[in-house]
Amino acid sequence: MTSKGPEGEHPSVTLFRKYLRIRTVQPKPDYGAAVAFLEERAHQLGLSCQKVEVAPGNVVTVLTWPGSNPTLSSILLNSHMDVVPVFKEHWSHDPFEAFKDSEGYIYARGAQDMKCVSIQYLEAVRRLKGEGHHFPRTIHMTFVPDEEVGGHQGMELFVQQPEFQALRAGFALDEGLANPTDAFTVFYSERSPWWVRVTSTGRPGHGSRFIEDTAAEKLAFEEQLQGWCQAAGEGVTFEFAQKWTKPRVTPTDDSNPWWKAFSRACKDMNLTLEPEIFPAATDSRYLRAVGVPALGFSPMNRTPVLLHDHDERLHEAVFLRGVDIYTRLLSALASVPTLPGDS
Repeated sequence: MTSKGPEGEHPSVTLFRKYLRIRTVQPKPDYGAAVAFLEERAHQLGLSCQKVEVAPGNVVTVLTWPGSNPTLSSILLNSHMDVVPVFKEHWSHDPFEAFKDSEGYIYARGAQDMKCVSIQYLEAVRRLKGEGHHFPRTIHMTFVPDEEVGGHQGMELFVQQPEFQALRAGFALDEGLANPTDAFTVFYSERSPWWVRVTSTGRPGHGSRFIEDTAAEKLAFEEQLQGWCQAAGEGVTFEFAQKWTKPRVTPTDDSNPWWKAFSRACKDMNLTLEPEIFPAATDSRYLRAVGVPALGFSPMNRTPVLLHDHDERLHEAVFLRGVDIYTRLLSALASVPTLPGDS
């Protein structure tokens, strides 16, 4: 059981605030403390814990609740441990104190992005196990590093490892965004980022020419970049710091049995879903690229979008409802009947 927190506070909230206090902030995240925290959760929940070092100092932690039918593909619940930097002078409270105000808002970096979801996974599993549930499909919880700087030393490497293949993931959930309305946003794809680094050598001065009416979505964009560098003169080169060319879409209709189970569970809870393409890029793209359908879902409605913002915060009641929602979702997803790809 989780130790009791401040008087009257729900133990799940106490655990959430404890995780928020771990300084996994870029550019030097304390991954060691986060992994130790997760190992402790695994021990308390009676789950196996696997640590996969995908790059020096970058460990993917996998907590596993085995299903009753090992021939079925598994459910993968992904979240990232790292959080973006802060400018403390713009915060009302210390961003790593996890301060809770009198209204129940918890102020912390990572409150929305995405330590809330990590704890919601854990607490949903704890609740289901405690109630004596058993499901056909195995549930894996993966906690990855490096997402906030592109995932190149995290999930991008992990999906190529034999340890990932051994998980036999059939479907994945990952992060979404808050929604200020009554609805919940669910993401079935995302943008394909191209980060370009241009190097110009020589005397300082006006070293660029911008051509009107160009856009990254045009197929000739890379040729335009080459042309611009050539036009600028000798000694001007460019390289892609990130170039994603494998966009994938997870179907959001009943042709997709995972969406069918997900959406029906939400309908049973009277949740209104708004399917969208994610406005940025998450680790879901690496999962989809290797054939694992994925949905981005952070159950936070009636909540302003504050990821990466000053005074990032989440109301404890919204957080706790998210635990309830994931409890129902995991029951539905881990009970999806045998599919053609399961054998």
